[in-house]
Amino acid sequence: MNDVIIVGGGLAGLFNAILLNRAGLSVTVIERKTYPFHRVCGEYISNEVIPFLSSLDIDLNKLDVARINRLEVTSASGIKLSKKLDLGGFGLSRYTFDHYLYKKAVAEGVQFMLDTRVEDIRFNSDGFEVSIPRNTLQSPLVIGSFGKRSNLDQKLKRDFFYKRSPYLAVKFHIRADFPNDLIQLNNYKGGYCGVSKIEADRYCMCYMAHRDDLRKYGTLAELEKNIICQNPYLKKLFDTAEFLLDKPEVINEISFEKKSPVENHLLMSGDTAGMIAPLCGNGMTMAIHSAKILSENIVRYYKPGQFNTEKRALLEQAYADEWEHHFARRLWTGRQLQKMFGHNVVTSASLRVLKALPPLADFLISKTHGQPFS
Repeated sequence: MNDVIIVGGGLAGLFNAILLNRAGLSVTVIERKTYPFHRVCGEYISNEVIPFLSSLDIDLNKLDVARINRLEVTSASGIKLSKKLDLGGFGLSRYTFDHYLYKKAVAEGVQFMLDTRVEDIRFNSDGFEVSIPRNTLQSPLVIGSFGKRSNLDQKLKRDFFYKRSPYLAVKFHIRADFPNDLIQLNNYKGGYCGVSKIEADRYCMCYMAHRDDLRKYGTLAELEKNIICQNPYLKKLFDTAEFLLDKPEVINEISFEKKSPVENHLLMSGDTAGMIAPLCGNGMTMAIHSAKILSENIVRYYKPGQFNTEKRALLEQAYADEWEHHFARRLWTGRQLQKMFGHNVVTSASLRVLKALPPLADFLISKTHGQPFS
């Protein structure tokens, strides 16, 4: 029996594992794939995480990150808003970052079960039973970090899972004639596409679109031609870029509905607890910060052999309160910003207003980034 089982080895799962292992707890991470692998993600991280990463001896310079300090937002009509990012961020692929963190966790003593699917998670008065093929594991604590959408969400009967989402997301890696210090958010009917540099000579291009448009045009290629490339900035990229992945990464039914950070005593972290609209470009940052908050609360309230119902309740309430404090407003802002974009006329009008009122644009940008933490 481990002190903690972590279901899902993305950023939230990996950072929880490293932090809890360093606190002296026994940790096992169950991941259904084998590192390294790609994930659908915008691959931009706010600089607010840098003090925290430094405290863990993570040297970004060794990871060849791209330093990003400018933002452009464009519309299908060609209007462009350009702003300097006061806090800024960096670009780094999940392929590289997750693999780096996995190797770091293994070196420090974290146990992994890779290429393993979790079939069910059940809670009883003593703790959890985690079902995997041909085996059942037990643990007092389980962290859910299985991402944006999983069959486990259905098993747990989470409300958001039953509210159909109209969005799909697609990620490419490309080589392109594009500035190294820029993140560009390009809007079109039903969605938007983020483009920014990652490590080496690569750029991440990740777009969101409406499933009705995919149904209408039949294939991703036709969707890109008829909807996404109506934005002239994106058409130029699609016409001139070199696409590097054998095939794009795709995920369906992306939900921005409100989620709970605690479900049936299961402690959720990262996108599993709540997903920020991609327009805000900070899902990776929130995953990292949520892992810090959760692991600190586990260390505060959990002691092996001394954990009881009262302490579990205190842990769950403390974590839920901190999650709400740090992320609820940010998630709400992301949902409101999303409503401003994705409709060509509304997007163009919004960008004209923001260009005319720079303080308002600065205010909205500030609400998509948090404060540095360590």
